[in-house]
Amino acid sequence: MKKLVLMIACGMLVLSAQAQKVFKLNSPNGNLCVKIAAGKQLVYDITCNDKQILAPSPISMTLDNGHVWGVNAGLAGSKQKKVDQVVPSPFYRAKEIKDCYNELVLRFKGNYSVEFRAYDDGVAYRFVSQVKRPFNVVNEQADFCFPSDLSATVPYVKRGKDGDFGTQFFNSFENEYTTDKLSKLNKERLMFLPLVVEVDEETKVCITETHLENYPGLYLSTAKGENSLSGVFAPYPKKMVQGGHNNLQMLVEERENYIAKVDKERSFPWRIAIVTTSDKDLAASNLSYLLAAPSRLKDISWIKPGKVAWDWWNAWNLEGVDFATGVNNATYKAYIDFASAKGIEYVILDEGWAVNKKADLMQVVDDINLKELVGYAAAQNVGIILWAGYHAFDRDMENVCRHYSEMGVKGFKVDFMDRDDQLMTDFNYRAAAMCAKYKLILDLHGTSKPAGLNRTYPNVLNFEGVNGLEQLKWSPATLDQVKYDVMIPFIRQVSGPMDYTQGAMHNAVKGNYYPCNTEPMSQGTRCRQLALYVIFESPFNMLCDSPSNYMREPESTSFIAGIPTVWDESKVLDGKMGEYIVTARRDGDVWYVGGITDWNTREMTIDLSFLPDGDYQVEEFRDGVNAHRKGTDYRREEKGLPADKKLKVKMYPGGGYVAKIQVK
Repeated sequence: MKKLVLMIACGMLVLSAQAQKVFKLNSPNGNLCVKIAAGKQLVYDITCNDKQILAPSPISMTLDNGHVWGVNAGLAGSKQKKVDQVVPSPFYRAKEIKDCYNELVLRFKGNYSVEFRAYDDGVAYRFVSQVKRPFNVVNEQADFCFPSDLSATVPYVKRGKDGDFGTQFFNSFENEYTTDKLSKLNKERLMFLPLVVEVDEETKVCITETHLENYPGLYLSTAKGENSLSGVFAPYPKKMVQGGHNNLQMLVEERENYIAKVDKERSFPWRIAIVTTSDKDLAASNLSYLLAAPSRLKDISWIKPGKVAWDWWNAWNLEGVDFATGVNNATYKAYIDFASAKGIEYVILDEGWAVNKKADLMQVVDDINLKELVGYAAAQNVGIILWAGYHAFDRDMENVCRHYSEMGVKGFKVDFMDRDDQLMTDFNYRAAAMCAKYKLILDLHGTSKPAGLNRTYPNVLNFEGVNGLEQLKWSPATLDQVKYDVMIPFIRQVSGPMDYTQGAMHNAVKGNYYPCNTEPMSQGTRCRQLALYVIFESPFNMLCDSPSNYMREPESTSFIAGIPTVWDESKVLDGKMGEYIVTARRDGDVWYVGGITDWNTREMTIDLSFLPDGDYQVEEFRDGVNAHRKGTDYRREEKGLPADKKLKVKMYPGGGYVAKIQVK
């Protein structure tokens, strides 16, 4: 009897092995390995240097015709290839970046496939449909299972009711980070991407997605299991009403029982697990950009990145003028004069230039003569950017783009999308394409992470989806922006550029900060604000403070006005998530180095031995000896670079360091 049972068991194992096909895909350097098992359930796992990083994690896609891709998957074929190339990356952290990976494509019965790619710093997969007839995606299973109860650093959705995910899909994608064990994360609240899981002291996994086109964004939840993160998607909107901020939004009142409509063959977004054994490598990852769809613009010569003199953060406050400041031509001419004098490329007219609560961008307030302003700015080599509420822009998109492009406006900052369901991610791409048609740049504020759109449409220069400096206009002192600043280069910025809006000239040390909506301040030191122009990536980058404040600080203003916004090369020299980061970037033959710390004083040596041999001059801004008491205390110095190419730096609590380095 025992012999019969053993024979049956062995037979079942043979049948199981025959029914399940297992593939292995290694990274080019061999350190990462993804194993894919295709059988009853399509699952994959990841190891790094033979250490389990991601436990077997199931993936599937449920269609409204009853088919479930990835379950009882009938394998029809497989194909592998190696790619080693360099891709152009205009308006990014480098002029070009290396794209080196190994790929496995699994074809399944039912006219779909799943593509896996293994890079040296991560693994990605996506579903691809060859189905020609329309269908709906009811749900997608995107689980990330971990080998134990690891620590995770996550941004929760800020709005909505606990336990009611439906109310949480309307959110601004702005929040601080919470670090805790997977088992202790809030099961009743969604988390948005990117987020980071710490496997051990050195190894981290950053989960994100890219090529998020015409498909809902991925949220994660721990509701299904303590050691796993499971995907959640906003269902397709069924009924929407105009409302929200100044009647400029479309609010979803009812949703369908599916997440996406599909009307033709297509690929779906990439699910990415970035795996690094040093924090500085995590901050330097390019996977979100590399996995995005290539540029759809043949001519990008008209796209001009640069800095922006911004009105809203400083509440249109000017001093020593003979007119009442506000949303009027006199105020904006003063901003234009300032921008021109400092070589700043743009001035933005933020909310207020269009008649309030009309959601009609063709209705301009009486105190603004746009044609006159655009002409005045053009005469001084300054471009005008217009703020637009999402619904006002969407409802009349081509007419608005045509009209203001013909007037000479250079682009739009579109705000208050506050969703990433399928209709909204489709809007992002439609807006990018329409702006490109009329040679307009685009800044998507009030939106989710970039997720590759900046590669596909390079005229989209910036994205919010970050708890930026604007929060300090109203947030209580419990908001720790200094801590947040040393988190986002390793998390949010991994997905792409950030409309963080740095540049405050009123700088408060710990204990001195308080919210002030009309005369706001930053947390941390002056040198921290200067360094953020090097550390944070923003091809379309704000100078948030008042021209009056900048004119009182000519050294700081001239320095940040001269910092490029796009780069030929970038290097993350050192860093630890939540503690500090040091980044170097090159424009031509000139290097900029920026460093920031948390609330701890930090002394360090910055090694610049990668610089070619030469006699270098250093212009540096460093925290003054009293910067721990008065945030505006700094020292500017010009000196030669030591022969060993090492700079000794001391950053005070909430402090920073920045330097411009060039051959004498």
